[in-house]
Order: sequence, then structure tokens, then C-alpha cells
Amino acid sequence: MKVFVKVLTVLLLLLYLLILVKQILINFLPLEVVLQVIIDRLTFKSEVEIFWGSHNFIPFKTIFYYFFSASEMSFGVRIANLAGNVIGFMPFGFLMPILSKRFLNLKIITLATFCLSLAFELTQLIFGFGSFDVDDLILNTLGGVFGYFLISLIFTFIYRKRK
Repeated sequence: MKVFVKVLTVLLLLLYLLILVKQILINFLPLEVVLQVIIDRLTFKSEVEIFWGSHNFIPFKTIFYYFFSASEMSFGVRIANLAGNVIGFMPFGFLMPILSKRFLNLKIITLATFCLSLAFELTQLIFGFGSFDVDDLILNTLGGVFGYFLISLIFTFIYRKRK
């Protein structure tokens, strides 16, 4: 049974990561365009420089903007943008502790979620598949922590039930 759970968890994690890549990096671009951009950047054929102005390096700037200043957007759209960053990374915090006991530690899952989010943000920055936003790092990491707390509650409930 444990092997089945591990295999199923690995498959779910892979599917989740593929969906995350699709949603974050290549949501609006055809795959052939994405591959060409990657090849051009890695072989230094691209003359395109990173435009620093479209990125956010100031913590909480986007979060505060959505909550207090983005009057041209509906409140629902603003909340959906913020919640999407949190909810999008909850499965990572949920699945990793099932996959390995190493991730049954809040510090470890927080660091792992932060690193995964940072990898996506740096990929957006380097390859231009979106914009780097430090607030995404904050919200994504928070999502991983929420996922961790959810699976921790489930583990606690199962453990108490067995006693």
C-alpha cells in the first residue's frame, strides 16, 4: 500500500508541476515559440535585454496595489490574482510531506516552496515569460505553507483515529 501511495504521489506531483509550468511560464505562448526563446537565450543568440521596469522587486508592492489602489480592476479580479498565487502552490506543500518524511518540517517545506517559486520567477525574469514579482514569491510560499498545514491536520486526524 505504501508503494502505491508513493507512486501515486509522484505521478500527482509531476502532473501538478506540468500544470504549474503551463500556467506560469507558457500560458499564452505556443510551445515552439517558448522553445525558440529558450534556445536563443541559452546560446546567447538573443539580443533582447531584460527590461527591469516591468518587474517588481519591492515586497508587498503588488499586494498593496491590489488591495488599495487597483480601482480599474474589480475587487473579485484582484482577489483572484492574489488567491491564485496562494492556491497554486498549496498542492506542493500538501504532496511533498506525503512523498518524503523530510518534508514533515515547516522550515523545510517553506524553504522548498520558496525555492520552487524562485525558480519560476527567475525563469520569467531570464526568459521573458512573464514578469518577476517578489510578491509572487511571498504568496506562493504562503500557499506551500497552507498546503503543509492542511496535510498536517489530516495526518493528525488519522493518527488520533488509529489510537
